[in-house]
Amino acid sequence: MNHRELGSAGVAVSAIGFGAWTIGDDWWGHIPDDDALRLLAAARDAGITLFDTAAGYGNGRSERLLGEAFAGAHAEVVFATKFGYDLADTNRDGHRERRQAWDPPSIRASLVESLRRLRTDVIDLLQLHNPKMDAVRRDDIYATLEDLKAEGKIRAWGAALGPRIGWRDEGIALLRARRPASLHMIYNLLEQDPGRDLLEAARTVGAGVLVRVPLSSGVLTGAYSHETTFPAGDHRSHRPRGWLEDGLAKIEKLAFLPAETGLTLAQASLRYLLDQPGLTSVLPTFRTGAEIREYAAAAAAPPLTADQHGRIAALYATNFGVTPASAAT
Repeated sequence: MNHRELGSAGVAVSAIGFGAWTIGDDWWGHIPDDDALRLLAAARDAGITLFDTAAGYGNGRSERLLGEAFAGAHAEVVFATKFGYDLADTNRDGHRERRQAWDPPSIRASLVESLRRLRTDVIDLLQLHNPKMDAVRRDDIYATLEDLKAEGKIRAWGAALGPRIGWRDEGIALLRARRPASLHMIYNLLEQDPGRDLLEAARTVGAGVLVRVPLSSGVLTGAYSHETTFPAGDHRSHRPRGWLEDGLAKIEKLAFLPAETGLTLAQASLRYLLDQPGLTSVLPTFRTGAEIREYAAAAAAPPLTADQHGRIAALYATNFGVTPASAAT
């Protein structure tokens, strides 16, 4: 497993990280505690040291499981967690966002609980969770984060954009005005914008970049077909059917990657991201030990060639030659 410096955070992280939202929430199906702990152990065995979580993932369940898995062993891993949602806001339907709470007392209260659940006395990377422009403009948030650094309670702070893809203006404004150690965003071979602009902006200010949804919610695993359906609790069941149909049409054009590299489509898609200058770590969705071993191996694979990157760029520029399903007649 390769390791890379995370911007100005002063910590090195594995090129493949563990996105721990799947062990907190049921949006990919429920994972029992024992199975979640086995996944975390398998990830560590595969050389993964970066574990990205949030207070809001399962109302603290994800953090609790990480704390249990690495009790007494925090020095061996990097904990990145998030704050910003009011966990007392239970008046929400389905996947609707909770109310956000950015005032300094709420930030400190959230950190206290995260430290308790993670069984540690310091957070390596504390991230704003899905800040909107009002949070970008609030000076008291960033003054509080700098105070927490000075107090030794966090090593660095960053921001995670979302919940969905986008937030270009917020990300660029935050990078330029606040200089976070890292920016966390959605970016993958099929969904390159606004990730490309955000990556360039992060490089300009020396911020590290963490990428989630690197396999386009599973499309780039090659495991889905036109007959695939998602259970009602799965977050992908809320997407228009055209999202899957378009994705399947696009990955047909990427068959050259496995053929030429000997990698799986998922590994080649992860390698594509790891080749991007300034990108620090990618956070795939893990549900099995086999996926951990497969995806972690991408970090040691040779970079894609300039010709392969060029062909991907040409395909993306033409939407892979695919007419969007919503526009098809």
